[in-house]
Amino acid sequence: MNSNEELVKFLKRQIEIEIKIVSSLNGALSKIENPAVKGVLKGISLDSAKHAEMYDAAIKLLSGATPALSQEQLDEQKELVQKHIRIESELIERLENVLKNIDDEKVRLLLNAILSDERRHHELLKKVLEIIVRGETITEEDWWDVLWRDVPYHGAPGG
Repeated sequence: MNSNEELVKFLKRQIEIEIKIVSSLNGALSKIENPAVKGVLKGISLDSAKHAEMYDAAIKLLSGATPALSQEQLDEQKELVQKHIRIESELIERLENVLKNIDDEKVRLLLNAILSDERRHHELLKKVLEIIVRGETITEEDWWDVLWRDVPYHGAPGG
């Protein structure tokens, strides 16, 4: 990608594709009676809706259209993300324990897919927390870096 403009075009196209996927799957779901197939396709539909939202969020980040957070909002977001990191961790542990005793191949397939999603969610939430804390907090070290980054010898003798 050569520019933000090209990237935004790409992201908008991806949103269109994800919306088409959602529409196609949702239209077919009412005709499907197999609960495993229906559950997997519904999950894919929900993922596609989520992807469209995430592409839209990326566009907003690129355009600088994100509002500044108050300290209260930042604290609420951190608390929410931390809560869900704990929940995902508990879900992962429970699924890992239950899977040890599941013999049915179809049920194992479904539970392993859920476990894979939960692990991805857990890692994503940890990254989001890191970015929220790092991205919205200016530390004393950051201020010193801003002050001294471009100064030769960083104030030491010889400059």
